[in-house]
Amino acid sequence: MTELGPVAWPPAPIKTERLVLRESEARDRAAFIGLFASPEVRTYLGGPRPRDELERAMPEVPGRRPGLFVIDLDGAMIGTVTLDRRDVERPGHVRPDAGEAELGYMFLPEAWGCGYAAEACAAALDWFAEAFPGEPVVLCTQTANTPSMRLAAKLGFTELERFEEYGAEQWFGVWFSVRPSG
Repeated sequence: MTELGPVAWPPAPIKTERLVLRESEARDRAAFIGLFASPEVRTYLGGPRPRDELERAMPEVPGRRPGLFVIDLDGAMIGTVTLDRRDVERPGHVRPDAGEAELGYMFLPEAWGCGYAAEACAAALDWFAEAFPGEPVVLCTQTANTPSMRLAAKLGFTELERFEEYGAEQWFGVWFSVRPSG
């Protein structure tokens, strides 16, 4: 993971109709462990990690870094949205120098199917478009992850290519805050 870039972090909390995107706090630790230990959440992300290992390794305030938003619903963490620079070594790039911002997200299973991911990701993309005008954002997900494919379409990502990575077919798309001309 490469630093997001020259941006003040954390930004002021971002409020949507139902959610708050904010910096991680100590009270989020149990939810972070729940995300990484969940077989459902980690189905397309390399599988769950052992809860006891997470309990030992997870810092008191997990996820406190530029580009990571905790998604808060009524005072409780329900997931995360991240904007990180895509590793140059990985396949899938839209800029000749690579290093595009990549959108990632994980939500606890009890938050699935309520539109929270679309609401939170749209807010994070709006923030990014203001902080980094004109920069594209990429998204990569397994083609087998139907909900993530639907979310990418709903957010306005355009498919660029598909490739094999991590033993599975990957969908790779791009989002522009301002559509390129031509």
